[in-house]
Amino acid sequence: MLKPVLAENLVSLDGVAHGFFTRQGGVSEGIYTTLNCGLGSSDNPDAVRENRKRVLAHLGAKGIVSAHQVHGTTALHVDSVWPEGVRPKADAMVTATRGLAVGVLTADCAPVLMADAGAGVVGAAHAGWRGAIAGILEATIDAMEQLGASRARIAAAVGPCIRQRAYEVGPEFEAQFVKLDPANARFFTPGPGPGGRPHFDLSGYALSRLEAAGIACVVQSSACTYENPGDFFSYRGSQTRREPDYGRQISAIVLT
Repeated sequence: MLKPVLAENLVSLDGVAHGFFTRQGGVSEGIYTTLNCGLGSSDNPDAVRENRKRVLAHLGAKGIVSAHQVHGTTALHVDSVWPEGVRPKADAMVTATRGLAVGVLTADCAPVLMADAGAGVVGAAHAGWRGAIAGILEATIDAMEQLGASRARIAAAVGPCIRQRAYEVGPEFEAQFVKLDPANARFFTPGPGPGGRPHFDLSGYALSRLEAAGIACVVQSSACTYENPGDFFSYRGSQTRREPDYGRQISAIVLT
């Protein structure tokens, strides 16, 4: 059974279905057990296609699209399913087409789902630290507004990602953020012990970017992908376990 995490502000919207899907409820095996939806992984392609079909059915969607994510700032308008094997490079997609789900794949990065139910526009963004600091969330909002959405009406949710207590980074990483804006220092805490390396609050940073962009209705999940390997795929977790690859969970939203 699929067990997506749901955002309260998106659940309340009429004509919108969404889910931050976990790794539960699919057919993949081994390190990809079970709901691996990553087309770019080395999993059995047939298993990945079946997993994505299950997500599609759960959402009641007619089709689902995801991009070749590159940690950039490109947000695409989509109105139909891409041909088999075609995945444009982008880190966000928006649509006003009913029945077409837009999804992003993550394994520690932050998935962000957005909706303006009144305008009939939804979006999905992949916000790793590179994309977030470069402006992928603002690009997604801009793309939604081009389809008639209003940022004053958009509801946004930051889904499960690696949480601060597990996200150790280097001092040069922190310095990059603080140089951009000294106020970003609030997203870092020192690690345990003398000389502990900083820990970064990716989810909190993404939420702050959304709020600064004028999105008033924002929520975030408290689930940590690294600390819950039975529920989520985690790139850092796979590195810790010295696995050759890792699965990706999908987060998707659709106008029903």
